[in-house]
Amino acid sequence: MHRDTVFDLIGIGFGPSNLALAVRLAEEAGVSDLAHCFIERQPEFGWHRGMLLDDCRMQISFLKDLVTMRDPKSRFTFINYLFERGRLADFVNLKNFYPTRVEFHDYLSWVAAAFDERVNYGQTVIGIEAVKGEGKAQDIEALRVFSRDAEGREWERSTRALSVGIGGGPQVPPAFAALGTHNIVHSSQYLTSIDRVVGPSNGARKRVAVIGAGQSAAEVFVDLTRRFPHVDASLVIRSSALKPADDSPFVNEIFSPAFTDIVYAQPRDGRRSLIERFRDTNYAVVDRPLIEQIYEMLYLQNVSADPRHRLLANTGIETAVRTAGGQIELTLRDRLNGHARAESFDALVLATGYRRDTHLDLLDSLTPHLGEALAQGDVERDYRLVTPASFKPRIYLQGCCEDSHGLSDTLLSVLALRSDEIVASLARHTSQDRSASRTPTFPCTTRRFTAACATDVSQ
Repeated sequence: MHRDTVFDLIGIGFGPSNLALAVRLAEEAGVSDLAHCFIERQPEFGWHRGMLLDDCRMQISFLKDLVTMRDPKSRFTFINYLFERGRLADFVNLKNFYPTRVEFHDYLSWVAAAFDERVNYGQTVIGIEAVKGEGKAQDIEALRVFSRDAEGREWERSTRALSVGIGGGPQVPPAFAALGTHNIVHSSQYLTSIDRVVGPSNGARKRVAVIGAGQSAAEVFVDLTRRFPHVDASLVIRSSALKPADDSPFVNEIFSPAFTDIVYAQPRDGRRSLIERFRDTNYAVVDRPLIEQIYEMLYLQNVSADPRHRLLANTGIETAVRTAGGQIELTLRDRLNGHARAESFDALVLATGYRRDTHLDLLDSLTPHLGEALAQGDVERDYRLVTPASFKPRIYLQGCCEDSHGLSDTLLSVLALRSDEIVASLARHTSQDRSASRTPTFPCTTRRFTAACATDVSQ
């Protein structure tokens, strides 16, 4: 029987949110000694690999990297990344605030490499268990996190705090979910799946419909028209036109950390009203240059009398069924005149966004101890889930607090300062725990230890 050390923090997921948190923990005096680790299901660091299109740029300035808005002197700035990569002068000559998505992914990977010893890659969290203390009160004192690696071994770790940063899950409308995944690709897996879906030309043309009216849909549509000469692409949108994102300076202030305070201070109805008012800064909008590029492409194919690609505006999708030949038949209704028609496609790309409720399934086993807080999304300003007094562990939610903290919550804009707020909260509560001498240990069977002090309980 072995009593394992209780972590001060375990981060579930190691995308940009928990990566920024790892940086903050490493740089903050007084908390760098906190026992912490991260669990990531991918075998290595990766961020939206399915949409790393070669010529697509970030939609935020490089100054909104993991640290600059908090500490421009940090060694983990994008500027220092360029310097260490030997590209700083060349980047300056670009005269562009917006790096390509491929380069920003390389920056994130460069930062992540500094924390390899803290991250347990290739492990999927399969359960979280509340652990009661040994006193008479029987309060919940810690959490036990179970994970499984690629070889099927199961691991167990105990912690006083969780940081949940697992990102969003693909949003697949019910009409398409019932059809399975054959010939249907969500944009999050676009680059890794599209070659398999459309295949080589073999002299036959393929009809592909892209569903969605946002940036990802537009990028996928353009990529299909450029890279696959045998594909006839249709972009299907419910709205009357592709709408440009409002990124004007005054409107852009809603993504500043100060605006998070404004949103959080509102009553629940007031928050929703604010978010809806500015929704067109982030949802179902496209960068203006990309809109102009699509318009020109469609215009030029009309000039050449070869209209292979289409923008189907004001078009709703009523049904989707598979045909005997393996195609997907969509019932399309014109939202202006009400006329409906059926069209068949060889493949669909769903650029239909992301769900932000994946944390609910992850934490579902804790519901009996949390009351209604989890379901209602009750979080403190420091992103800490509201819990009963008898529930001592802290649970920090990243990227799933839009309803309480505003539109910036799911974006990179607030990473630097959000990590600062979470670490400050973590340090404050950890200090209180230590002052109260709450240092419980919990028994488990030991098979082997990783560098992060986990316990293998698979045998």
